[in-house]
This record gives sequence, C-alpha cells and structure tokens, in this order.
Amino acid sequence: QVQLVESGGGLVQPGGSLRLSCAASGSIFSIYHMAWYRQAPGKERELVASITSAGSTNYVDSVKGRFTISRDNTKNTVYLGMNSLKPEDTAVYYCRAFIYEYDYWGQGTQVTVSS
Repeated sequence: QVQLVESGGGLVQPGGSLRLSCAASGSIFSIYHMAWYRQAPGKERELVASITSAGSTNYVDSVKGRFTISRDNTKNTVYLGMNSLKPEDTAVYYCRAFIYEYDYWGQGTQVTVSS
C-alpha cells in the first residue's frame, strides 16, 4: 500500500512558476513508476508527465520545455517543476504511483493560473 500526498499548488500569474511535490509513504518508493496527471473543469484527466523507476521521463506535448518531472528516492518524493505557466494549465494536478497491478493516486492539488 502506498499513500501519496501532493502539495505546492496555488494561484500564480501567467508566466509564473510553481513546483509541485508528491510525498509517498508505505512501500518501497524507488520501484514505482511515477506520473503527474491533471484535470481541468469539464475535461478528462490527462497525463502530464511520467518518470520510470529508472529515471526515464515523458511529457505531453503541451508542456514540453516548460515542465520538468524529477524524483528523489532518498526522500520518497516526486516533483513537477512548472515554468512559463499559462491559463490553460489551470487544473487539479494528481500524482500517481504504479507498477504491475499496483496503482495508487493522491488526492490532488489545485493549480490556478490567472492574472
């Protein structure tokens, strides 16, 4: 069993930056693949970025060059650095840990980009 707690969301102006954190507890963090998803009002949840247990990363096209996913296995934490934020980045951001049949989600953190 893995518990995930996201933090770092908030209100930011367009062009600003935020860093989201997802702290994991309850199991061996390093073996899990990790990902950030987001869901905007009235839209489906979408994959934003992922990082494998080996450290390989992947991004949705709309955030490439602006967002960076990273992990610190010594702190059982995955991060999402977000730069040059746009109003269309406004959403609830969710952290996910998964491997084989195991699949865990956090409760989400709100990111609002507005002037």
